[in-house]
Amino acid sequence: MSVVQFARFVGDSLTNLVSRMGTERDKASSSYYGLPLLDDGQLLNAYRGAWLPRKIVDIPAFDSVRAWRDWQADGDQIEKIEAEEKRLNLRGKVLEARVKARLWGGAAIHIGTGDQNLAAPLNVDRVGLAGIRHLTVLSRRQLSVGEIERDVESEFYGRPKVYNLTAGDKTMVAIHPSRLVIFTGNAQPDVDLVGGTELGWGDSVLLSVMDAIKQADGTSANIASLVFEAKIDIIRVPNFMANLADAAYRAKLLERYTLANTAKGINGTLLLDKEEEYETKTTSFATLPDVLDRFLQIVSGAADIPATRLLGQSPAGMNATGESDLRNYYDRLSSMQELEMTPAMQRLDEVLIRSALGARPEEVYYDWAPLWALSDKEKADIFKTKAEAARTIAGTGGASPPLMPIEALSDSLVNAFVQDGSLPGLEGAIEEYGKLSEQEESEEELQAAAMAQQPPAGQETRGASVDDATFRGRSQKAPRKRAQPKGVRS
Repeated sequence: MSVVQFARFVGDSLTNLVSRMGTERDKASSSYYGLPLLDDGQLLNAYRGAWLPRKIVDIPAFDSVRAWRDWQADGDQIEKIEAEEKRLNLRGKVLEARVKARLWGGAAIHIGTGDQNLAAPLNVDRVGLAGIRHLTVLSRRQLSVGEIERDVESEFYGRPKVYNLTAGDKTMVAIHPSRLVIFTGNAQPDVDLVGGTELGWGDSVLLSVMDAIKQADGTSANIASLVFEAKIDIIRVPNFMANLADAAYRAKLLERYTLANTAKGINGTLLLDKEEEYETKTTSFATLPDVLDRFLQIVSGAADIPATRLLGQSPAGMNATGESDLRNYYDRLSSMQELEMTPAMQRLDEVLIRSALGARPEEVYYDWAPLWALSDKEKADIFKTKAEAARTIAGTGGASPPLMPIEALSDSLVNAFVQDGSLPGLEGAIEEYGKLSEQEESEEELQAAAMAQQPPAGQETRGASVDDATFRGRSQKAPRKRAQPKGVRS
């Protein structure tokens, strides 16, 4: 059989008979992936007793709720919704559930509405003002799953039909999944390939990173042990091995060097026989920090958390700021909020709005607040860019007509500046003085604006247009009566 025929026989892969690569004698042929199962006791010990597992579990959970949400609605509606969130401690409950889900593989928030039949689906439309009585966080260890839903027409397909609240080995009550906000750790790829207590839940986030954590912890512990051997005293004694069999000699030897070390510790002088030799050897730790850093970087990559955030260390390298790593991390969290947390909390949010307002206005919604905080200079640059873009759209820099009505542009800028906080107090000022579209021009103001565009005799008009004069005339008018516009507050 030729080499080509043998390669086709063993498979379409790189094969080398000389080095045994790709054959049964290949050293890598015995490698395979096994599931590193961790029981609840190991997960608990790792979370409570080691700093790396705890930070890997806590940091993404905390960052995902740190900035929280910006409700888009009328001012009084926003105040009521935020007050309801505070009454229920919703933000704290979501954080607790996220931490438990990442540690144990799953957790849930029970929406308590006072219903007696918890096994029945939750009717969102029946929830009225203050309809949510409590929110209770339950971990995977407290909720056992029942039969998996196999009806493809059901919104709960592939998920348990019912969750059983247990105390020890006793079932207390059955809860319908519509009454639970389900969070998972690392999602299971296929529910049919999972069994036992993980059925219907996910994996702990520590499961896939525990090997990297152990290697980093082991390296750190070994480096710490080397510190005790940083300096070793070596003494050469004549006929040491020949006399070592004598018990009296061994006792005298230990007594003699105990006294020598005592004298050295007190006086700084080591007393030795003329024929004895003394030498000190030191261990170099010059490359050990780099070795430990590499293991910690592996942990950082496995946990998908930047080293600047996980380890709290300064970025390495020339001109390194770590900004790109943090931006990528926050972008990932933002995607997680939209793809995982928002769908999980959808039913809870519908109940929350009704519990806060007594009804469900269609225009009420929310956005996740940005996780990346801009610096003062970045905010100033953004404000300048928006202002210059507004002047271009308004056509105030030349003879070109505006691209849109000034009133529409003004209302849009007010909403933009209120949302990003560029002009604090702008919303209150607009309510007091009124919007540009609500102010009517008098005949005197129109005539003054027309006169303003006429240049004095013998002079040319430079950089002023009818739109520019009109815009200036409108902006310098006296305050009008207080208006009550329907604004957007974040």
